[in-house]
Amino acid sequence: MANKDLFEKLWGYYTQLNPTVQKIHDTFTKLGENVLNDHIALRTFNDSRVNIKMLEKPFLEAGFKEVGTYSFEEKKLKAKHYELPNNAETPRVFISELLIEEFSSDLQNTITNLLDSVKNELYKANDLIFRGNIWGTPSYETYHKLRKESEYAAWLYVYGFIANHFTVSINHLKKLQTIEEVNEHLKNNGFKLNTSGGEIKGTKQDLLQQSSTLADNITVSFIEGNYEIPSCYYEFAVRYPDKDGNIFSGFLAKSADKIFESTNYHN
Repeated sequence: MANKDLFEKLWGYYTQLNPTVQKIHDTFTKLGENVLNDHIALRTFNDSRVNIKMLEKPFLEAGFKEVGTYSFEEKKLKAKHYELPNNAETPRVFISELLIEEFSSDLQNTITNLLDSVKNELYKANDLIFRGNIWGTPSYETYHKLRKESEYAAWLYVYGFIANHFTVSINHLKKLQTIEEVNEHLKNNGFKLNTSGGEIKGTKQDLLQQSSTLADNITVSFIEGNYEIPSCYYEFAVRYPDKDGNIFSGFLAKSADKIFESTNYHN
């Protein structure tokens, strides 16, 4: 699949789950901005059937290269990021995986049973990243049980394999040139920001600053009935040049750790 098609398909599913994202996107285009994506992110478990190596396949086939690895001790995650060489306008891809073995036996058994409930052939498909929840109707009780140990696990249990977020590249905006201006634009239009760790994560000295909206609460059908829970969010990033004039292209684990909390349950 061509790069453009990959991202357009992911964007389609992503905006279906979180209609606010399209509304935010439209507030930028109404200003005359051409919105380019800095990166997208996907979530998974470190089980060999669905780990990063499985989700990276369509991106590697499209020519992306792995360029960075990250560790999140508090959230018990590992991640990798990928770029398309010599193409600054194609989004980076960030894939993280939950280290299941670092959690309770109860969570481990819940996730293993979940993965066992689906035929292995499905996990081998190259379009897994578009499939969303492949396990069937989730249980609200299980969702809350997972939340007690990992908001990430609970989110992934419900939504499965989709883009967890897209990210507006502030570097490519013309009118809103700073992250402070972007944040004010969002708040002035009634959108709520993730304030965990401050509205702005990172500093100019870090060469990367990020902010994000809180995920919309959407109605999800559970076995026990319909309940509102957080879905996806929209991120905003500005990158700065290093001492040699090269724009920083990686990620900051300490900032990403707080960005992950954009999908935390906030009823």
